[in-house]
Amino acid sequence: MIWNTRNATYMFTVPDFPILEKQNWLIHLHYIRKDYEACKAIIKEQLQETQGLCEYAIYVQALIFRLEGNIQESLELFQTCAILNPQCADNLKQVARSLFLLGKHKAATEVYNEAAKLNQKDWEICHNLGVCYIYLKQFNKAQDQLHNALQLNRHDLTYTMLGKIHLLEGDLDKAIEIYKKAVEFSPENTELLTTLGLLYLQLGVYQKAFEHLGNALTYDPTNYKAILAAGSMMQTHGDFDVALTKYRVVACAVPESPPLWNNIGMCFFGKKKYVAAISCLKRANYLAPFDWKILYNLGLVHLTMQQYASAFHFLSAAINFQPKMGELYMLLAVALTNLEDTENAKRAYAEAVRLDKCNPLVNLNYAVLLYNQGEKKDALAQYQEMEKKVNFLKDNSSLEFDPEMVEMAQKLGAALQVGEALVWTKPVKDPKSKHRISSTGKPAGFQQPLGSNQALGQAMSSAVAYRKLPSGVGGTSQLTKPPSLPLEPEPIVETSEQTREK
Repeated sequence: MIWNTRNATYMFTVPDFPILEKQNWLIHLHYIRKDYEACKAIIKEQLQETQGLCEYAIYVQALIFRLEGNIQESLELFQTCAILNPQCADNLKQVARSLFLLGKHKAATEVYNEAAKLNQKDWEICHNLGVCYIYLKQFNKAQDQLHNALQLNRHDLTYTMLGKIHLLEGDLDKAIEIYKKAVEFSPENTELLTTLGLLYLQLGVYQKAFEHLGNALTYDPTNYKAILAAGSMMQTHGDFDVALTKYRVVACAVPESPPLWNNIGMCFFGKKKYVAAISCLKRANYLAPFDWKILYNLGLVHLTMQQYASAFHFLSAAINFQPKMGELYMLLAVALTNLEDTENAKRAYAEAVRLDKCNPLVNLNYAVLLYNQGEKKDALAQYQEMEKKVNFLKDNSSLEFDPEMVEMAQKLGAALQVGEALVWTKPVKDPKSKHRISSTGKPAGFQQPLGSNQALGQAMSSAVAYRKLPSGVGGTSQLTKPPSLPLEPEPIVETSEQTREK
């Protein structure tokens, strides 16, 4: 079998087989029109006439099977194409892609490597190899292949996957550098602009975040992810009414977005409309029952309303999904303290202290509980540990401490008789220049322990909505094999924004 480049059709040199130009053209025409039933009828007739040896008909039949979700059947047909024409890299690329879709990433890499031997200048092979290595957790090999793909041909998708590797490794700075290069290459790509804005938002660089999100909205005013991110940033700075206006636009585009309802709920929390906040958060929880941030916020609002049993329920669920977060254990301990379960509250505080090595509020709350139980020696130990954390934060950052937290620490210090030279100082209120450490749970003692209108913690909200990825393979304008598209990336890891009530 030879490839006739002039007519872009397959011609068979075996005398018993006629020239099938018309049938191949009809197959291609119906495929690109997405008239798959008519296409399959012609393919069946073609295979009968050629005794099942028409490579192009088998190839298109495999593509249709893949579009219908029959991945295993498409794999078998692509393997047949590879047997009929073993020197065609496209056949091997499609075999590898089917293996990838079946979750057989290691086998897919082997086939892609065989295809690379036939065509060393194909950027798709390098790109898809990189994606397979990501799933195999071999990030160094993945980066090498993706860089090779960029040298052969620069594509937005390759930059996206490179950035994803750095995000998986927790290196935000390198991820930002990759996305900056991607934006330079494709300045009108709203997905890249939005992602870069979200990364700056996560780092607290609000000016650059707003700039890139604004550019994304300039090119696409209906980009709901950028609108959601911009609203989240306004929400972080306490502009709850403006943020709700933004969210109203997003609700028209994606009314069933869990991050959207989570953020709306926390806007109502900031406006002290707690019933409305719980209603919105429960809708978000219904849409995403396994999102620990929504459960965290539900526990936080119930703590504010002094509904400690409900708070315990949601915080326990959040801990099941995020067991390494010390702050969750501290809030759980606050709820248990108010439910008069002191022993379990101590256990929760001990776990919070073990997991959280930076937040002085954990030690402060634990010290208050121990002091109220008459364990002054242990309370003093926790207070001194809190002082160490405060000193470290003062020396290494410009963060500002919550006034209510400072006041409680001073009261506890006086009660423990640790002297007048406390590490706490009244902060200078300048919200434009400094960030504030907000109290995450009131100490279980000293006047009213919980239920005030002060912030109980950092309400975490996700600024990225879920997006649907394109799937399927499209035909070309000429009678050629439909291309092997690059493997689509998964959605970027959602960026969490922190909103707080002042």
